[in-house]
Amino acid sequence: MIKKWYFYASLIVIITFLSLGFKPFSVETKPWFLTEKTDGSEYIFPSLEKDEYPKVNLNVPYTGNHLIGFKEAVAFKESQGKYRLVNSLGYMGKYQFGSKALRAIGIKNDDDFLKDPALQEKAFVALLSKNKWILRNEIRKYEGKVINGVEITESGILAAAHLGGAGSVKNFFKHGGNRHFRDAFGTSLKSYLRDFAGYDLSFIEADNNATINN
Repeated sequence: MIKKWYFYASLIVIITFLSLGFKPFSVETKPWFLTEKTDGSEYIFPSLEKDEYPKVNLNVPYTGNHLIGFKEAVAFKESQGKYRLVNSLGYMGKYQFGSKALRAIGIKNDDDFLKDPALQEKAFVALLSKNKWILRNEIRKYEGKVINGVEITESGILAAAHLGGAGSVKNFFKHGGNRHFRDAFGTSLKSYLRDFAGYDLSFIEADNNATINN
């Protein structure tokens, strides 16, 4: 009788173990947060979906269509985010600055600029501020309008100015969008107006005297 009891008890244990071993197992995964040091402080890049944020206040900025999102989108287009990149035409860094643009915001040493990620981040914001002042009338006059098939936004205008300079943007509007700048690689000003539209850059102050003291 005892032997039968041991036999059935052992049989139950074996069956239970086998059934657990073959049970499907799944783990719910969440996208990892990515961090990147840029201007000396750490930014957190979470999901672009607002609904995926926790209900508690973690002081995590939503980066989808604000300044950080704009910066990273432009950087990826310009250099795939590489701080040390110098292209065949001599444009430098994460945002592909030319020497002339650097001088306009007070940076005199190209080598120092290329070696300093924090300086590159500050330079990009300074140039945004300067271009926002130079193009303040165009932003006020054309924002929200559709020109040559492109809806005009402030962020699109500032991205286009980064590509071709503020003068090229003024020329685009002067000719009703029928003449527009292309860089040496064939990238059009119109494509920047379109591809970088809709970011909220209200945080950027228009400042004709924006410079970097380094």
